[in-house]
Amino acid sequence: MNTPRTVIPLVPSVEFDAALIRKLNQMGPRYTSYPTADRFQRDFSGTDYARAVSRMRAGGKAAPLSLYVHIPFCESLCYYCACNKIITQDRDKAVLYLDYLKREIVMQGQLLAGVNKIEQLHFGGGTPTYLSDAQMDDLMAHLRHWFDFAPDAEGEYSVEVDPRTVTPERIRTLRAQGFNRISLGVQDFDAEVQKAVNRIQPEAETVAIIDAAREAGFRSISVDLIYGLPKQSPATMAPTLEKVIAANPDRIAIYNYAHMPHLFKSQRLIEAADLPSPDAKLEMLNLCIERLGAAGYVYIGMDHFAKPEDDLAVSQRDGRLHRNFQGYSTHAEADMVALGVSGISALGGCYSQNDKTLSGYYAALDQARLPIARGITLSADDLLRRDIIGRLMCDFALSFADVALPDGQDFGDYFRAELGALRPLAADGLLTLDAHGLVVSLKGRLLIRNVCMVFDHYLDAAGRDGPAPQRYSKTI
Repeated sequence: MNTPRTVIPLVPSVEFDAALIRKLNQMGPRYTSYPTADRFQRDFSGTDYARAVSRMRAGGKAAPLSLYVHIPFCESLCYYCACNKIITQDRDKAVLYLDYLKREIVMQGQLLAGVNKIEQLHFGGGTPTYLSDAQMDDLMAHLRHWFDFAPDAEGEYSVEVDPRTVTPERIRTLRAQGFNRISLGVQDFDAEVQKAVNRIQPEAETVAIIDAAREAGFRSISVDLIYGLPKQSPATMAPTLEKVIAANPDRIAIYNYAHMPHLFKSQRLIEAADLPSPDAKLEMLNLCIERLGAAGYVYIGMDHFAKPEDDLAVSQRDGRLHRNFQGYSTHAEADMVALGVSGISALGGCYSQNDKTLSGYYAALDQARLPIARGITLSADDLLRRDIIGRLMCDFALSFADVALPDGQDFGDYFRAELGALRPLAADGLLTLDAHGLVVSLKGRLLIRNVCMVFDHYLDAAGRDGPAPQRYSKTI
């Protein structure tokens, strides 16, 4: 829903309250979408997706799109990884994959002809730079043939890179290929931690790539860290933070490692005895917040920090911040088209996910149909709750008057049960609540998922049948 937003100016800070986190930490969704992906249905098909495109066209002048391209291949296995990836040294697999990926691009390009303006592109994985320079050149040319890309100065075109597998020259080539934002996986610089997760990555190698990206003219450089890995402690985390801050990236994402070996086989290679205790993880989180705040980074939400002048922080201050499957985004309310195995699109009031397996992905394209395996068409109530959850995740505030309820209904009547569930959170100090809206407190920002869960109709229904499912991670 594109209703106006009354945004309360945010203080670029967050307050760490260990006792409150211990009390309220629970399993819950990350809300990169609502409804969440575990609610997608198998009976959703390419026909449903085509209807969504028709709805988008019928809505008037279509807004520019966001495009996601999934490259699933990696050269080696990082034990902590929960991404959809394929570990292989066989480069012929990428050749075959690209052939099928280009088929999907043609199908999507034909379907979206006339409403195919792209202002945001993200290459994720796996490792997108598993592709050679020539393969990336060819793929980008194919995308530009079927989609209308905004000029470099207007568009946000990002790529994830593994610093272990690229050179400064490759970084310059990526910039020439049209990418203007770059994200680097670091996780931790400690040698023992790197050994425990099978990711040996020298600091000098990583800093050289960051320097090359800056020299090449990338507009934003982002670094990913993880806390809670085996062999990690506050003492080992501190030097990593110092080194990353010294490298001066524009954005830093610090993810909580969720050990879920029942879902991700690679995590079974991690020794559970080497994992830090819950209290040690909280100390590490507090350390990250303190050090990054002292270095001038703004807490955006969830796991993300950015410099005050970065587009992410500016968009949040202006009330234009959005959240999607890639995390926080400056392109508010942009429909997303995802290409490649396991990719999730969000378009025309529906979500659709491509087959997670190469065999299923290839089989669908061999039959000249989009490789959609599941999805969901959102109801009016879904759209309403998605809007509310999105505002809370991005703004940490909600004005009830800004919520466009059907038939002029009163917010207090429609969400009577939810308001009742918010009162205990207010009593705990997570938020302030009155007749006009709610504002999440500085210490409540770290627990924003708890606040959003109150408005999750699906989670409420599941909760009546038992505890939150094991597919979710802890909210902190």
